[in-house]
Amino acid sequence: MVRVELGRESPEWDKLLPEAKDDGSGIGINYADAYIKIFKTTLEDGRKILCKRRGLKLTLTVGERTGEGLMRRLEHGPDVKNILCEALKEAARNAGAEFETDDGALSLVVD
Repeated sequence: MVRVELGRESPEWDKLLPEAKDDGSGIGINYADAYIKIFKTTLEDGRKILCKRRGLKLTLTVGERTGEGLMRRLEHGPDVKNILCEALKEAARNAGAEFETDDGALSLVVD
């Protein structure tokens, strides 16, 4: 198991939350798009990590493995940060990894 530090949460992202700038989605799509940009990286062994959003679905790719997670407002809302975090955890789990946040630090644990 390898822990990959993706970065830290940026205070700039908070400006994209629906409370500050409504995007009409109800789940903070603009916030999610800014958040998942830091997932684009390459591991030391050459595997690429990438996260993409299409509608409510997040697709996380770790090398050859992919996993999907849905941003579920009714189940995990109304906090958009929690909606996104739970969707990323689901996508990571389906890709055989584990997504963690610890005091603003974002990391991914992969095999």
